Amino acid sequence: MSAPATAREPILARRLESRLRAATSGEVWFDRTTRGMYATDASIYQIMPLGVVAPRDADELDAILTIAREEGVPVTARGGGTSQCGQTVNRGLIVDVSRSLHALVALDVANRRARVQPGIVLDVLNRALRPHGLFFPVDPSTASRCTIGGMTANNSSGARSIRYGLMADNVLGIDALLADGTRAWFGEIDGTPQGPARYAELIARLRAIAAREADEIAARIPKVLRNVGGYAIQSVASSGAFNAAKLLVGSEGTLALFREVELALQPLPAHKVLGVCHFPRFADAMRATQALVALDPVAVELVDRTMIELARGIPAFAATMAKYVRGEPDALLLVEFTGDEPAPLRERLTALEDTMADLGFGGGVVALVDPAQQAEMLDVRAQGLNIMTSMRGDAKPVSIIEDCAVPLEHLAEYTSALTAIFTKYGTTGTWYAHASVGCLHVRPVLNMKSEADVGKLRAIAEEAFALVRAYGGAHSGEHGDGIVRSEFHAEMFGPRIVAAFGEVKAAFDPGNLLNPGKIVDAPRMDDRANFRYGPGYAPLPLETVLDWSA
Repeated sequence: MSAPATAREPILARRLESRLRAATSGEVWFDRTTRGMYATDASIYQIMPLGVVAPRDADELDAILTIAREEGVPVTARGGGTSQCGQTVNRGLIVDVSRSLHALVALDVANRRARVQPGIVLDVLNRALRPHGLFFPVDPSTASRCTIGGMTANNSSGARSIRYGLMADNVLGIDALLADGTRAWFGEIDGTPQGPARYAELIARLRAIAAREADEIAARIPKVLRNVGGYAIQSVASSGAFNAAKLLVGSEGTLALFREVELALQPLPAHKVLGVCHFPRFADAMRATQALVALDPVAVELVDRTMIELARGIPAFAATMAKYVRGEPDALLLVEFTGDEPAPLRERLTALEDTMADLGFGGGVVALVDPAQQAEMLDVRAQGLNIMTSMRGDAKPVSIIEDCAVPLEHLAEYTSALTAIFTKYGTTGTWYAHASVGCLHVRPVLNMKSEADVGKLRAIAEEAFALVRAYGGAHSGEHGDGIVRSEFHAEMFGPRIVAAFGEVKAAFDPGNLLNPGKIVDAPRMDDRANFRYGPGYAPLPLETVLDWSA
């Protein structure tokens, strides 16, 4: 649990609640039950906020930010709460944009653009786009509940990033509200920035940082597709054109609040095929990934032995596994191809089967051309996190290093070395997700209620990040920095890049009002005062009537 409230907090909370109720028509909560609901996200952390507010419209964001600034209360924007690194928990005011700010504001079908409010859920957006033959291609597995604002703040990606890229590649512009109340459009800049003087000053400062640190950026920022760590200062051009929105993408709510986000859309693929590739050993799948990626699929997704066995024991997935998984493979790679015509896609499946045979795994492909069958198998992969956390007992796969990314040529060596680290600390790891881009969701199995296992968190993280650094990879490849990874930026990027991150934060938010403690000036990732199972945790002594032991 979080640290106890200070003596000042009850008075501040009452005054803040009163001002918010008077200035907004949205919902305002300062009761302990609701605050407790917002104290956690999908991470291992639990931090009790001072209060929660859900603005009714975008203009109320201005009033909320003004009040918080005047009261000296930090502000953390929150969407679906799917953050796995603690990005959306903090001790100040939580601003829930998911309850009312979820409109599709404008749709330009001809130019394949959409402008949306930050609280719109990805699946809801795609349902609205489908009748127009369009979709938004960034596809995290939490699509049924994650919001576009959260995806933008996190620089999310998904299974098909090898084809469509990350959020930073698909966000055209952001209507943003700065900490001092300035509203500005962050988008393409070529020449003199258009907008408020404060915006022009920021752009000039960013260009100066990029110019001064050009050599350090070239030397220290990882050259991998999946790198979302820190602020994207590598996207800022010291002169010439660049898209200023790219710096806000992945900033985790620390630089600005989002009023609207403009997105690039893609045409829905007319046809799709899926090859379920079987491997007798996990290492075989890792070594094969490069050859399969060379066939130009839209996705290559890993399912490991642990996930296979857990899925077989879950009634919702057991039938699917029985239909499409042959024998006892140690790993599966789900290889997806899309196109406008079915015949060329069947040829791609044949090429996949030939490549597997050349690698020594002839007959190891289950070809799925029926969309319903594909959906069944892909749903198993999409539910990977839920499947993995269904493990019985207190030890669960823990999100600390789960989205490190390394170049494909090092994937087999990296996974082997990481397995050795797990063995060293008496645990195992679960593996699934984006083999296509060298970003595997790997989690050590640890009991977060155990002091001994909590002690292993830092050791595993430090050794894993050193390994990633040695292979030229990124320690933050998809799920962002939050509390888990921000602390390690100095080791991963070096002191000059970290100092540049601090300059960016100070330029945007000199009062440290917006989501403090993320990306810069972060707390220790293993501070148990911020854990869901904190010091002195013990279950309540309840006597149950029903026997659930089975």
